[in-house]
Amino acid sequence: MSKKHLDKIVSLCKRKGFVFPNSEIYGGLKASYDYGPLGVDLKKAISEKWWKAMTHNSNIVGLDSSIMVHPDVWEASGHVANFNDPMTDNKDNKKRYRVDDLLLQQKNKVIDALCEMMSIENNNDNDTIDKISSTLLNDANKYNNALESAGVIDPFSGNVGKWTQATQFNLMFKTNAGPSEKTGKSIYLRPETAQGIYINYLLVQNSMRLKVPFGIAQTGKAFRNEIIARNFIFRTREFEQMEMQYFVHPSEDESSMNFWKKQRMDFYSSELGISNKNLKFHQHSKDALAHYAKDAFDIEYNFPFGWGEVEGIHNRTDFDLKEHEKLSGKNMMYFDAIKNEKYHPYIIETSTGLNRLFLMVLCEAYHEDTENNRIVLKLPFDLAPNKIVVCPLLKKDGLPDKAKEIFDIVSSEHKCIYDEQGSIGKRYYRQDEAGTPFGITIDHETLDNNTVTIRERDSMEQHRISLDKILEFVSKNK
Repeated sequence: MSKKHLDKIVSLCKRKGFVFPNSEIYGGLKASYDYGPLGVDLKKAISEKWWKAMTHNSNIVGLDSSIMVHPDVWEASGHVANFNDPMTDNKDNKKRYRVDDLLLQQKNKVIDALCEMMSIENNNDNDTIDKISSTLLNDANKYNNALESAGVIDPFSGNVGKWTQATQFNLMFKTNAGPSEKTGKSIYLRPETAQGIYINYLLVQNSMRLKVPFGIAQTGKAFRNEIIARNFIFRTREFEQMEMQYFVHPSEDESSMNFWKKQRMDFYSSELGISNKNLKFHQHSKDALAHYAKDAFDIEYNFPFGWGEVEGIHNRTDFDLKEHEKLSGKNMMYFDAIKNEKYHPYIIETSTGLNRLFLMVLCEAYHEDTENNRIVLKLPFDLAPNKIVVCPLLKKDGLPDKAKEIFDIVSSEHKCIYDEQGSIGKRYYRQDEAGTPFGITIDHETLDNNTVTIRERDSMEQHRISLDKILEFVSKNK
């Protein structure tokens, strides 16, 4: 799938009511989007599948923690000190870039030049980019002219930029709690949902009488002041996270990590209909690991703009619990009454962004049927916002009344849409583009013998069946 396909998907999303630009009547707000009627349903379907996959386990429970927490939470977690991205500005046009994003848009000869300059082995992967970014930041004075010397192009102007020295940029949104900035207390909008789980884990464990290993799942909004947000809804400053933190005995961290890697990869193919050829694992090198991680894997999807992370699976060890214990002064240890043992559990984290899964599902489903001159969104039945469109062939002769009667019957089992505008072919194609799996047409023959034509979205095959067989047909062919 080419980069052009992303532009077509963006257009389809607006046209069909999946995603709208935010504040469009005022010129829009960059990297901010609103989800329309079909988008809301698709997001909900993906989220519910994730929630079911997590909490159907008897030892995984849910939590809904606050977006705003005590500011010391972010001190303990390391976000105040470490939640930064290296950035650089082009002095010519004042454009600002995240260094790794800027490097990913360069030609191989530019990366080769930087690697040679810094004595870094070029493996043509993300780890190489991370090492260059880290070196530019840690040895900023030594390499203050490295980007310009290597010929790094500004993607906006297309020319070699006059780049500033790489500096750190903290990604958290800061605000004030209280009636005024002077008397209020500085707090942050959460950049992740995980910390709300860690500070509540013993309350959850005690109230639900959970024994290690156990997990706590949460979905909710998170906020990151990204230096540059791009690729539609892939990277935005406001997004929805779906995270599960699994608490294990320190001796079982590696086996648990392997278990959740398999579980999460299987989820994408079995529940969201993603082809295995478009998925892969990326293991973080030791140099690229976050400050809290012992090991980390990303599940990546092959988007139109290249491979991108859709989920992170991390071994966070006992870092978070010990840091919260240190700063709060509260005991964060788990007590195993059977073994008479106290310890800080290790945490295996699975963290994904609902917005990215939404985009992945759309990219996977988008299909240009050139033979039939149509766009088809081949969404799995369970994810499709509308399952069936009910259409009277004509707006007369009692066909609409019969169609509405059938609509009432079918919509009692599946979400349906009624459409009587335009030719039947145009109505089918409209719904193909919206991902609706089945179309039911009511014609004069329906009035004579109680049969309808049911059409399948992907194959365009049509079948004549009796009214009492509609739900059975859908169930067998969905």
